[in-house]
Amino acid sequence: MSKYIPSPANWVAEQVELYEGSGGTQGTTLKDSGLPVVIVTLRGRKTGAVRKTPLMRAVDDGNYILVASMGGAPKNPVWYYNLKADPNVEIRDETNVFDIRVREISVSNEKQRLWDIAVAAYPPYQEYQDKTDRVIPVFIAEQSS
Repeated sequence: MSKYIPSPANWVAEQVELYEGSGGTQGTTLKDSGLPVVIVTLRGRKTGAVRKTPLMRAVDDGNYILVASMGGAPKNPVWYYNLKADPNVEIRDETNVFDIRVREISVSNEKQRLWDIAVAAYPPYQEYQDKTDRVIPVFIAEQSS
């Protein structure tokens, strides 16, 4: 197993540590929002290191929707490129942990449907899309039956 490198953003590293250190019983919401997050564990495309990112919990029929919003920044988050390079991830949803493969959604009607679910789970996503010129990428993490 490769070495885990915590996020350079202190709040991200602290949330991952609290979430995982508690076995998924603490740190399960985004800061003061009260809205649930999952921890996505993936591999860095340049370093090969293990990376962990808290993302908003948006679910469609048992599958996770991952939104690469980065708060509406002009560029995609680094984890977007890591997922494109290696779509095999682990998702921790509170005390449940799943090995999942993700894929980016490009079909417009499917992407819109998933986007609407994600915005319902975390309304600021729409504000982020409105303030950036890039189309915010959406991934689906499908659990195998």
